[in-house]
Amino acid sequence: MISVNDISVIYGERKLFDGLSFHLSPKDKIGLVGKNGAGKSTMLKVIKGIISPTKGQVSIPKDFKIGYLPQQMVHNEENTILEEASLAFEEENKIDERIAQITKELETRTDYESDAYSHLIEELNVLNDRLTLIGGGSLQEHIERVLKGLGFVQSDLDRKMSEFSGGWKMRVELAKILLQSPDAILLDEPTNHLDLDSIEWLESFLVKHPGSIILISHDRDFLDNITNRTIEIMNGRTYDYKFSYSKYIVQRTDEMERQKEAYKNQQKYIQDTEKLINKFRAKKNKAAFAQSLIKKLEKLERIEVDEFDNSKMKIVFPEPPHAGKVVVEAHNLEKYYTDKHIFSDVNFYIKKGEKIALVGKNGVGKTTLLKILTQGLDHRGSFKIGHNVSIGYFAQNEAEKLDTTKTVFETIDDVAIGDIRTQLRSILGAFLFGGDDIDKKVSVLSGGEKTRLALCKLMLEENNLIILDEPTNHLDLVSKNVLKEAIKSFKGTVLIVSHDRNFLHELAETIYELKKDGLSQYIGDIYDFLKEKKAESIALYEKGISEIAQKRKGESDQKMAYEARKEQDKKLRKLKNRIQKCEKRIDELEELVQKKEIEIASLDFSDKEKSNASLNEFQTLKDELSRVMKDWESASEELEQLS
Repeated sequence: MISVNDISVIYGERKLFDGLSFHLSPKDKIGLVGKNGAGKSTMLKVIKGIISPTKGQVSIPKDFKIGYLPQQMVHNEENTILEEASLAFEEENKIDERIAQITKELETRTDYESDAYSHLIEELNVLNDRLTLIGGGSLQEHIERVLKGLGFVQSDLDRKMSEFSGGWKMRVELAKILLQSPDAILLDEPTNHLDLDSIEWLESFLVKHPGSIILISHDRDFLDNITNRTIEIMNGRTYDYKFSYSKYIVQRTDEMERQKEAYKNQQKYIQDTEKLINKFRAKKNKAAFAQSLIKKLEKLERIEVDEFDNSKMKIVFPEPPHAGKVVVEAHNLEKYYTDKHIFSDVNFYIKKGEKIALVGKNGVGKTTLLKILTQGLDHRGSFKIGHNVSIGYFAQNEAEKLDTTKTVFETIDDVAIGDIRTQLRSILGAFLFGGDDIDKKVSVLSGGEKTRLALCKLMLEENNLIILDEPTNHLDLVSKNVLKEAIKSFKGTVLIVSHDRNFLHELAETIYELKKDGLSQYIGDIYDFLKEKKAESIALYEKGISEIAQKRKGESDQKMAYEARKEQDKKLRKLKNRIQKCEKRIDELEELVQKKEIEIASLDFSDKEKSNASLNEFQTLKDELSRVMKDWESASEELEQLS
């Protein structure tokens, strides 16, 4: 169990939180929620020990392993994907290196009777036992399985980290966390940049994870599917419930209503009592009664109504300039990177005022298609932007493109033009940058604050086509809903790429499905789209597996599992027979060696021919005994691993 005891974090005059306490039990899967800037990421860093609290402490059991995924990660760019993921097994890697050293040394040594030789054999056995205990024998298979689950294919594993985008590098870091099988996992926005397939795989993995989890996420569905407890940090305090997020919101709302009603009733009681006190205080025969009422009020435990921070972004996209009925028209678009085929035969026709979601498996080229439309990325085929169409583009890494040396105000001041410059403080206030916040450097902003600032920059432009690539990354749930409503009320045209199912629900009226061999269109909601595809989940749909195909796959898997068990049973029988033969031969050889030792003890060494022959026989028996012992050890280890 992890215990957070009376934790306070104070930066100058800003009190992030004060006196927070909670416990993390072995089976807890906690959703840590709250507005951007509430201190969620800071709390994870305190638990991990990356930063020290101003006051209080975190109690963690000895040998308790914590896996932590931050929002910002550092990688070795020259490592292959497989090499980087393998860094998760620091102990196993060191053991493998030492085993290789010992094995090489044993191949060249002949001092079989020396203490040094015996010590090497003993160390080798200990290392092999430890490797077996921690599962070292199946590391490669385990690493590959986790990486593939996160979306990598076999050919990716030998490619360098430098060849991949930030989203894919984040998956490698996530794989390293999952591979360590930690007792507790701390995850700070793990779904940012993950496609729907990988999100559902991660959901399944975390649900089955036997240890505890603290999860920060702005994906409501993701929280609901994984967590069984919610802790909200608000106004420097925690609100803790044994529910997933959606149930928590209902419960918390009901509690607030009851609290307000109880507060109202208590205030009426206090007012009525004070009237009686004032009425009877001056009367001699009622003075004692008045004093008893005063004491009663003094002992009364006053009800306090929780003051929720109801501040939220106020996004209203500017009125779009007039444009023609056809906004974008594309014909036979194709994209290749050298010889790698991304997509081809892409045709579509976007009309004025449409709200479109672009979906497809990660790597199929959604972001690439957006860059072709917005940045003129090299391509084959053609597309045409309609009459008087002006495009506002929010890239996936838009927040990361901000100049970190500038302040919040300078960032907006640089792009504002005309009369709107006189309203910059009000505009920044609408995006929750009030007071001294506008003088903060971009470098100290949280991920959510940077995203809000990037959206604010977009709002200063007057566009009639807005293209958004993962706009909800790092946004809190409240801000995400505000953005969703702003897009719904926007009178222009919107094209969105998002892995957030809840965000797309009831927002996109049309679904564009991008595949390697073209693009198809579906009119309706994202969940209706899945139902139409007869897919049990987005992951199965993206893999092209229908319900019937999935059932057949399950039957096939069962057959494969049966064949695998048969093969394993066969190997087990062979190993057991091999061990029995070794044990029988070891008994025979030990008896022969013992007899030979007695014989040597009574030898007449003046007869060199006879004594040399006897000593050679003795050495041959010992060599065979050593060889059979090694064979027995090897077979025993194989049996243990296979079992």
